[in-house]
Amino acid sequence: MRKIVDTQMKLGEVDIADIRFDLRSRDEIPKLLMGLQSIYCNPDIRQQVFEVLTTIIPKNVDSNNGRWGMDLWRILVLGTLRLCCSWDYDKLHDIANNHDKLRKMLGHSEMDKDYQYALQTLKDNVSLLTPEVLDRINQIVVKYGHQILGKKSKEDLRGSCDSFVVETDVHYPTDINLLFDAARKMIALIMGLCGQLDIRGWRQGKNNIRKVKRFYRKAQ
Repeated sequence: MRKIVDTQMKLGEVDIADIRFDLRSRDEIPKLLMGLQSIYCNPDIRQQVFEVLTTIIPKNVDSNNGRWGMDLWRILVLGTLRLCCSWDYDKLHDIANNHDKLRKMLGHSEMDKDYQYALQTLKDNVSLLTPEVLDRINQIVVKYGHQILGKKSKEDLRGSCDSFVVETDVHYPTDINLLFDAARKMIALIMGLCGQLDIRGWRQGKNNIRKVKRFYRKAQ
């Protein structure tokens, strides 16, 4: 059994619409939470998003029986943060149990501040919000963003973001590197074509690539 969101407020709970954020903060968490708050406070958009969320519930689960599962709203909030911030579940586990503003967004009051999410509970529930489901929600949210800013449907939205460096396997394009890449790619293409055309004689293609790589290392 799952609720979309628990509308019955508890003693000490803050209405999601009344949560205030530091607009000067450069961290991504307040920005994501403000976006989720905007979705929650718009009944039409919230309904559309919740319709998508109901599709993540397994079809063989009886919605009227059994133990209550995590609310779909909490899955949306925690899943959005995990995917957009590229967190692992250990990071999500710590933030979900210790970040005050996030816990208010999840519907926790001061009376249940001792409530702690179990790591396995987060894994079992938040994993239901896959990138594919989030992409469907994004389609709704982008249209909503155009409405807020008064943009036309085909007009681009402009935004700012911070760049960061990630580790890649891209190497400096020296002459010998380019020659090796060309030879490796050529052998791979020939192997693919021979497989499609049922032409034999290129079963040693991978071995040929290894030979080219040895010559490449020697030339270096």
